[in-house]
Amino acid sequence: MLKKILLNIGYLAIMLSLGFAIYYYFLSPNAALKNLKTDYSTLSTQEFFAAKLPNEHGVSQSLSQYKGKIIVLNFWATWCPPCREEMPELSELHTEYKNKNVVVLGMAIDELSLVKEFSDATPVSYPLLADENEGMALASHLGNDKGVLPYTVIINIDGTVANAYFGRINKPLLASSLDKLLAH
Repeated sequence: MLKKILLNIGYLAIMLSLGFAIYYYFLSPNAALKNLKTDYSTLSTQEFFAAKLPNEHGVSQSLSQYKGKIIVLNFWATWCPPCREEMPELSELHTEYKNKNVVVLGMAIDELSLVKEFSDATPVSYPLLADENEGMALASHLGNDKGVLPYTVIINIDGTVANAYFGRINKPLLASSLDKLLAH
């Protein structure tokens, strides 16, 4: 009887250890908020600043107009629930930092008509751009090698990539990154 109890406790300990290991290494709930790639020196913003993309109203916008600003570039889509969830926080961030030479840009990987419909129903305080194909190519050039949405890139004043995040982000995380950049 004691042997059977000890054997069951041993199995339970092994299962708990295995479950913890799987959770910690593969299912970490904060993995999306961690920088998965810390060497951004190989990423070029040249294609980004050379691009001209339509805003949600279909008016072509030259992205070079944002040179010299800190840019929080959020790649999203209307069909992506985590993308839509983070938009109110991005709006707050844009409003709070717009007088500090910071701009939040939403780059929709979606059809222009869907973005227009979405922005009419859910207005945001920051500029929205839309281009299903070129937007994804820009995301890839800026480090999104997984094709994941949402994907957020912070571009420094000098045009270098300062940070990039896969998955849903939040205002405190971005504010921390921005405050560090603004302090220099």
